[in-house]
Amino acid sequence: MRIISGKYKGRRLSAPKNLPVRPTTDMAKESLFNILNNSYYFEDISVLDLFSGTGNISFEFASRGTDNITSVDQHYGCIKFINQINKEFDFNINTIKSDVYKFLDKTKLQSDIVFADPPYDFSKEDFSKIASIVFEKQLLNDDGLLIIEHSNQTDLSEHKNFSYQKRYGGNVFSFFEN
Repeated sequence: MRIISGKYKGRRLSAPKNLPVRPTTDMAKESLFNILNNSYYFEDISVLDLFSGTGNISFEFASRGTDNITSVDQHYGCIKFINQINKEFDFNINTIKSDVYKFLDKTKLQSDIVFADPPYDFSKEDFSKIASIVFEKQLLNDDGLLIIEHSNQTDLSEHKNFSYQKRYGGNVFSFFEN
C-alpha cells in the first residue's frame, strides 16, 4: 500500500503479512480522496476510522494534514502497526484497541468524517447497524459524512441516511449524511 498524496506522497508501507486485513486498493482510495478533496479542508477536520486495519485510510488523512484522527480496531497487531507508522512519520493518530460496536456504544466522540471498512463478509444488518449507531448517537458533526466501504454484493441504499454510492471495481463506498 502507498500514500497517495500529501506530505508523504508516494511512500510505500509494508504491513506485516499476518494481519487479518484487506486494505483499500490504491485506485479506490485515490478516487475516494478526490471526492473528499472537493468538500473538505483536511487540516480542519476530525476523522474516526473504524475497522482501521493497517491504518491505510488514517495515514492518507494524516499525510494530507489532518491532525485529529482516531483509529479503532480490535486486532492488537493492527494497532501496533498503526502506532509504529504513527511514530515513524510523526502523525497524530489516536489508536484504540476495541471491538468497534463496543466502542460506538460507549463513545461520545463527534467527527466530521466517520470511515468504516468492516470485513466484506458482514451481513447487511451488521453494515446497517454501523450507520444506525453513528446517527442515533449523533457522532457526526454538522455537514459530517459517514462512509462505509463494502463489496459490490452488499446494498445499503435502503438506510434512511443513505445519500449515494461510488463503485470502484469490487469496492463500493456508500455515503451517509444527516
